[in-house]
Amino acid sequence: MTSSSLPGSRHPRKHRSQGIEQRVARAAEAVLADRRYVSAIDIFVGLGWLQPSRVDEWRQGRLPSLERVVTANLHKISRAMKAFRRWAERRGLHPSATAYVARTRDRRPLRFSVSGDAAIERAYRTHWVSPEQSERKRRRVAERASRRPDLVVVSATGRAPHARPPAVF
Repeated sequence: MTSSSLPGSRHPRKHRSQGIEQRVARAAEAVLADRRYVSAIDIFVGLGWLQPSRVDEWRQGRLPSLERVVTANLHKISRAMKAFRRWAERRGLHPSATAYVARTRDRRPLRFSVSGDAAIERAYRTHWVSPEQSERKRRRVAERASRRPDLVVVSATGRAPHARPPAVF
């Protein structure tokens, strides 16, 4: 029995690579079945590397980059992104560039990577869309994902909306 086959032992690089491929494929398949498109954010959430609440903070423009809150290191993130792209290409999915803008007044473009490298940003912004969707529906999905979000105004009134008025004695 080799040391790599012992329970709890470290697997050779080849086996770890296959593990990430399988984990990425499982996460992607689940999202694709539900929505007919998959994004890098979906993969990171599916792998347990990114909490949805942190995605919300980022979309609200409160984080400088999404990579800063992904709990995996850059090497693992890179391996997962490559596995995601290979999976999408094998499945015959169509790449669709998607704009992400902050839910702020200035609606500035959101940044995924710490480095801001254009190629890395493009990879993160790419949604992979099912070929079963019509071209028109694919366009609508891309437009909806790229649409600037509506701003919500919250006004403080001094008391909670469902709070009881103070008792009078």
